[in-house]
Amino acid sequence: MKLFQNKNLILLHLIIIIWGFTGILGKLITIPSEFIVWNRMIIAWVTLSLINIFLFKNTFPKNKKAFISYLFIGLLIAIHWICFFEAIEQSTVSLALICLSSISLFTSLLEPLIQWKKKSFDVLRFEILLSLLVIAGIAIIYRYEVNSKTAIFLGVSSAFFGALFTLFNHKLIHKNHKSMIISSWEMFGGGLFLTIYLLITKTFNSNLIPQGNDLLYILILGVICTAFAFAVSVEIMKKITPFTMNLTVNLEPIYTIILALVIFGESEQMTTQFYIGGGMIICSVFINTIFNSKKN
Repeated sequence: MKLFQNKNLILLHLIIIIWGFTGILGKLITIPSEFIVWNRMIIAWVTLSLINIFLFKNTFPKNKKAFISYLFIGLLIAIHWICFFEAIEQSTVSLALICLSSISLFTSLLEPLIQWKKKSFDVLRFEILLSLLVIAGIAIIYRYEVNSKTAIFLGVSSAFFGALFTLFNHKLIHKNHKSMIISSWEMFGGGLFLTIYLLITKTFNSNLIPQGNDLLYILILGVICTAFAFAVSVEIMKKITPFTMNLTVNLEPIYTIILALVIFGESEQMTTQFYIGGGMIICSVFINTIFNSKKN
């Protein structure tokens, strides 16, 4: 039993590294952020649909209301990813990932509003204190990374929209919606809204299709980093505790920053104040995960 648990933990860390590689690919791909996300969502939708057809024999939403919910959440995911990739384009992988780390604090603050939960004063006070720590960390980065202010705004916006779609998905899962079907049609929804946007802005053209290395990177992003990683993570969630899952996922920015420094070298090196501010944000995330585990 312990051997299987260790294998699941190793597999989980592998998935986190694959997710972390998303930021690396975002830096390597040369097409605009909205084009990256459109390709990623279309490829992931096709891949997840094939998985649903051949493995689960179930491909369609439960009803019309569910389908509309999937499309809306897909829009939120598209905005989340565009902000993330644009933050990388404007600055570095490290900065985008540090800002994205605030997603768990946004989740804690938004959860009572979306889930209609009442929180005790002690819990709310604790989360406000952690939020202040995150704000202080971001403020330090904002103060000293003077050329990255737009990227910081985009990174934090990415975290906000990431928290929103995570909470909405959480509600759907608790209403017994199939996770693979949710993800498949959310990818479709995001791709649909992006298609409409690109048509309106008259940018839906041949430039949308990646060429050369970009095509290879996009395929890795859509198939491995999105569809495959998600499908495997769903299976892992059934075999390990939520606390272990959440705590391990919080290692993603650390893994990615190390990968970015190894791959991109000096272009990813930031100021000392950046690492101080980033450390404050990451510490707050770990503290919040441990606190919520004990609370539950």
